Amino acid sequence: MSEPTQADLTAVEAQLGREPRGVAEIAWRCPCGKPGVVKTEPRLPNGTPFPTTYYLTCPRATSAVSTLEASGLMAEMSARLQEDDELAARYREAHESYLADREALGHVEEIDGISAGGMPTRVKCLHVLVGHSLAAGPGVNPLGDEALEKLGEFWADPCCKELGE
Repeated sequence: MSEPTQADLTAVEAQLGREPRGVAEIAWRCPCGKPGVVKTEPRLPNGTPFPTTYYLTCPRATSAVSTLEASGLMAEMSARLQEDDELAARYREAHESYLADREALGHVEEIDGISAGGMPTRVKCLHVLVGHSLAAGPGVNPLGDEALEKLGEFWADPCCKELGE
């Protein structure tokens, strides 16, 4: 993770189509060097509580994850959480990890104990889970890792080819 530069914030603004809010760090970079996940303050500059610590900004990833969501994968994953005690325990650990990462940025009473993406009992937003997996690395969020595996190297074509890689 790295502190965002003005160039990073400009890139994120272009990715989102709006000015980014409350960016604390660049939590993951695409192999091309562009920001792909930002770590966001738990309270936005206007005072609004914001539980989404890891915010996926990469347009390729966002689009690919939206396709996964439309496929019904979230419902399938939520059902598996009800049937698989080991998966549910690992997902609860991901929730606790997410909360600890946010708490390190500051305590916000209104969202205390609330993570994002439906954690710890269901899958509500794969974008959050993928952002968490990219930022934290493999093995932290099992369902984010599964979604990433389904995405493959979403950045490889044409992102890295634009740089001649």
